[in-house]
Amino acid sequence: MTNGVFAGTPAEQILMLERDALDRWGRGDPGGFLDLYAQDITYFDVATERRIDGHQAMEAYYRPWTGQIHIARYEMLNPQVVVEGTMALLTYNLVNYISDAEGVESVGSRWNSTAVYRRQGETWESLHSHWSFTRHPALQDTSPTAEGDEA
Repeated sequence: MTNGVFAGTPAEQILMLERDALDRWGRGDPGGFLDLYAQDITYFDVATERRIDGHQAMEAYYRPWTGQIHIARYEMLNPQVVVEGTMALLTYNLVNYISDAEGVESVGSRWNSTAVYRRQGETWESLHSHWSFTRHPALQDTSPTAEGDEA
């Protein structure tokens, strides 16, 4: 693979790109995602007050994270890629695992991820990325009930 170009179906290509970026992220290198981002990338996550616009702004946003992330491994759950022409939508759940000083693994964080990809020639680039917590701990005890569910 070179700059997002490789064999396989578009869905396989996008999943490989995303996994490569996640691998680098886990080693403290946000450059994997930066390499995927289009110049006109838009971005949301739980720490942003508003949408981040543009590659340069993402570089600045990620700079403090460089070398600070240490993820022992991750699981990409329920990945789904919907491709329509030169656009694709990737959604998945992510579980990150961390290791303590003794090497004991535990769940570090759980995420929902949505990414919109655009094909430019033979390469895919991420046009939009959105990260949210998977069922935030503050909401663990809340669930809709049959009572009170009125349309």
